[in-house]
Amino acid sequence: MLTAERVRHVNRIKGLLFCQGINRYEPLGRNRRERLEQVRTGDGRLLPDHLKAQVRRELDRLELLLKQIKAVEAERDALLAEQQVAAPASMLLDIKGIGPEFAAILWSEGLCRHFDNRRQVASYAGLAPTPWQSGSVDHEQGVSKAGNPRLRTTLIQLAWLWLRHQPQSALALWFEQRVKRNAGRLKKTTIVALARKLWVALWKFVTAGIVIEGAVMKVH
Repeated sequence: MLTAERVRHVNRIKGLLFCQGINRYEPLGRNRRERLEQVRTGDGRLLPDHLKAQVRRELDRLELLLKQIKAVEAERDALLAEQQVAAPASMLLDIKGIGPEFAAILWSEGLCRHFDNRRQVASYAGLAPTPWQSGSVDHEQGVSKAGNPRLRTTLIQLAWLWLRHQPQSALALWFEQRVKRNAGRLKKTTIVALARKLWVALWKFVTAGIVIEGAVMKVH
């Protein structure tokens, strides 16, 4: 993803400068070029020319990425404006913690489709539990990853953000109780389960208007 590549370049620049005792340079700042000419090493020297040239090359790549990200975001916003003025997907933007990028992916990758039940919803995202039977005992052996990989990754990222932005929602409280019961173990497994519950809840929200229990809505 472009954002992940942006993070790598930012970290690369900060790492190069940190080795020279410079820790207050912000590669994403508007004055990043001017600041590069002004920074001094930890012992007061100007930045060596070869290192400055290396940082400039990283800035060239970073600025190209920033332009690409801006273009993608503009296309995304236009798509949302075109498709969601009266569409259910616009409802997602009313939920605290869900921005245009997440809303666009959730809609285009899944919610624009028809599902008959929650099992189909979870299965499409690659989040459906996989059961097996032994005699008369039923077990859940994990989660099937067959499905839309981009949607699955997005939902797991959204699940982590949900815990931060919606800590008092029923879903977040369920997660905390489950983790506590497991003595802090199996967090990664539990976050996948939370992603599945959240995905189903969002499907119910946009298709039937069922508000997620305890969720905070944005104030317009």
